[in-house]
Parts: sequence; structure tokens; C-alpha cells
Amino acid sequence: MNSYLPVIFGMALVTYLPRLLPLMLLQKLKLRPSMMRFLQLVPYTSLSILIVRGILTSDPDMVPAAIAGIGVAGALAYWKGNLVLSVLSGIAVSFLVITYIG
Repeated sequence: MNSYLPVIFGMALVTYLPRLLPLMLLQKLKLRPSMMRFLQLVPYTSLSILIVRGILTSDPDMVPAAIAGIGVAGALAYWKGNLVLSVLSGIAVSFLVITYIG
């Protein structure tokens, strides 16, 4: 094969079409409020799964710091509803626990 360009375009098309077609075909579909609420929670659920997996597979010396960080982040996310504030606070608390307690 002389050029990889057709292969790259073909792979781009194959990976982009499954995302584009449902978006275009379903954009005028009206969903029930409960389904909309469910879809709005998907990013937070995905982030939570990644964080919990990271805690469970972390170094045993880091588990207390990770648990403290996730506790603070979870509490702030629940009370304030600000994702950026909760993540940054969780990181700061984890850092403080590692630095001063761990």
C-alpha cells in the first residue's frame, strides 16, 4: 500500500458515523423528563466509576488520602453542585493528607 491516507479516512468514517447518525436521526425526538434526568446523570456516574476504581487499585499507603479526598469531593458536590469546586477540593484534601498525615 502506497498511502495510508485512505485507511485513515476509512477508519475516521467508521468511528464517526455511529456517533453522528443517532444524533441526526434522534435530535427532534422528545424524551420524557425522567429519561432526560437519567441522561444528564451519565457523566457524573462515569466519573464516579473512574474515581472509585482508582481508589480501589491505588497504592495501599494512599487509600486513606483517596478516601478523604473522595469524601470531601462527594460532600461538596452534593451540597454545592459545583463539579470543578468539588474535584479541586478533593485533590487538595488528598494532597494535605498525603503531606501532613501520611
